[in-house]
Amino acid sequence: MGDLDGIDDPLALEQQVCFALSVAARGVVAVYRPLLEPMGLTHPQYLVMLALWQHAPLSVRELSRLLQLDPGTLSPLLKRLEAIGYLRRERDPADERSLAVTLTAKGRALRSQAERIPPAIVERLGMPIEDLKRLHATLTDVIEAARQASKAPPANDGVG
Repeated sequence: MGDLDGIDDPLALEQQVCFALSVAARGVVAVYRPLLEPMGLTHPQYLVMLALWQHAPLSVRELSRLLQLDPGTLSPLLKRLEAIGYLRRERDPADERSLAVTLTAKGRALRSQAERIPPAIVERLGMPIEDLKRLHATLTDVIEAARQASKAPPANDGVG
């Protein structure tokens, strides 16, 4: 089996990278939840706000690319954030086909409250910052490897 030498059962749940990533993602998002609720944000909405605090104004297309979300998934997030007064979506005067997303004063003001979240997450996780930085770098590598793998033609593995 080559790369799977030393693994007794390659289908064992606890051996699956996808399982570990899925459980870790749910667990980390759960740690964020009580910090985001007072701000009226879900975790996906928080990610939108992070992108806007860093880069606003952005087109929906640019925001979609940054967050690696398709526009159909992003649209309801933007509608909700607009409804609670954190952002505005307006036609770009330079390109009527493009929607520009900008922060409102209320959305910009929320940033000062959000600045307390990263240190609170580090504290709640109780892991050394060096470990979290290393994990982030490894996950970034996994994201890129998965992106490349999804562009590759399917392997002819004799199955099917």
